[in-house]
Amino acid sequence: MSASRREFLTEVGGAGLGGVILATASLWADDNPKPNNPKPKPPASMIFETVFTEGLAHLSYLIGDKESGRAAVIDPRRDVEVYVELANKHKLTITHTLETHIHADFLSGCRELADRTGTTKVCLSTEGGAKYGYEHEKLKDGDKIDLGRVVLTAKHTPGHTPEHMSYLAAEGNRPNTPFAVFSGDCLFADSVGRPDLLGDDKTGGLAKQLYKSIYEFYLKLPDDLRVHPAHGAGSPCGANISDRLVTTIGYERQNNPALQFKEEAKFIDYVLFTAPPEPVYYPRMKKENADGPPVLGRLPTCPALASKAFRAAVEKPGVQLVDNRQMLGFGGGHIPNALNIGPRAELSIWAGWMLDPKKPVFLVLRQDADLAEVQRQFLRVGFDKFGGYLLGGMEEWDNDGLPLVGLAQMPVETLNAALPPKDLQILDIRTPGERQDGFVPGSTYIFLPELEKKAGKLDKNRPVVVYCDSGYRASLGAGLLQRLGFKDVQNVPGSWKAWKARGYAVTVPKERKKGTDTNLG
Repeated sequence: MSASRREFLTEVGGAGLGGVILATASLWADDNPKPNNPKPKPPASMIFETVFTEGLAHLSYLIGDKESGRAAVIDPRRDVEVYVELANKHKLTITHTLETHIHADFLSGCRELADRTGTTKVCLSTEGGAKYGYEHEKLKDGDKIDLGRVVLTAKHTPGHTPEHMSYLAAEGNRPNTPFAVFSGDCLFADSVGRPDLLGDDKTGGLAKQLYKSIYEFYLKLPDDLRVHPAHGAGSPCGANISDRLVTTIGYERQNNPALQFKEEAKFIDYVLFTAPPEPVYYPRMKKENADGPPVLGRLPTCPALASKAFRAAVEKPGVQLVDNRQMLGFGGGHIPNALNIGPRAELSIWAGWMLDPKKPVFLVLRQDADLAEVQRQFLRVGFDKFGGYLLGGMEEWDNDGLPLVGLAQMPVETLNAALPPKDLQILDIRTPGERQDGFVPGSTYIFLPELEKKAGKLDKNRPVVVYCDSGYRASLGAGLLQRLGFKDVQNVPGSWKAWKARGYAVTVPKERKKGTDTNLG
């Protein structure tokens, strides 16, 4: 595979779910090389692959040398088969797995990968006082990982977390002339990592460290140095991250909004003001990653249950019923008390926000063959207790005449015709940032993860119509309202995207509030 730098930057924006983006050394070649001014580039024997996990917007990397046969994986996700398969494909041995930091948004696959291969050393930063509950090799600032013609140098870049490491990649015979940096959650495309995930008492100090890491490390690197972050657009680990999966120091220097503040105080104010709400499962993820996620070895057991057995199981207290079908299928008929977390990669995030990992999950699937992928999405955020899935899906449930609940769908044309709302309650459940960019006139705002707690703001005796950006979250929210006893609930398919596409009226707030402020009225 051969492509110019410009072509590669374009290609990487289109990876699919769990996709793999191959980047051989030729991808770093200059479009117009200057013989008298050679620039650092990877050795020809380098193997480099990016694994993009949608939903979590997570980027992990395999980098190695085909001559030495050694490779390292940086920030692996918990379902590690993809890295093993890539190593086998390139005839490499994964000798090291590295973390940029103790992650809060997904469970690390370091232990799983070490167990799976039997050859992999787990290397973790012990800067900033970091401690772990499992076996590992300690990494300090300046330590090097020798992969042969490729060498990785650890650089302590605190701010997002105290222990955060970035890794400079260079040729083995030129270890101090890097061609790329793995930036973890310190520097993103068009954004930086948030420093407010460890509590208010630590936010100020971490924010100062983040400023120093950006301005005294990153912005002193060469403009043409490639930056490979740990996240892309949609991750709550930073504000407004771009959908570009790879960038350069020069591009970020010129275009990243967070990098336009020379004064520390203005930088900190901007980063804290724009940060999105912190998902409730982040502290749990961080603790489990520090303690060491359990090694599973395989997907957990999830028994197939015939419809009558499934009904008996989900009617017991203390269980969670998730319907993984598309919202229109869910609307056509679903099992009472089911939550619609549909067949998208966002399942991981919304399972983390809305469910309890201590309670068993029961699944209704589009088709039985979806089970393994759905389980992997749950595993990435620490859900490994499965009570079973409905064998044969809703068709078997219907054939047995078991209870069904419908969820009516209100097209945006009908919603627009109902304005200004009188008896109708219009509920916006998007993020605060989305709400502040504009909303349906007359709508009430409740952030979806707070809906159960704040549902008292709504009248159960009046009809409610729920919208989000596309209808995906709205269907989840509408199902939750049904479970809470609301009798007349409707979902808006297409939601805000369809509303905007039709050119209907939009209300924009006069004053913008913090991205974490969910009390927008």
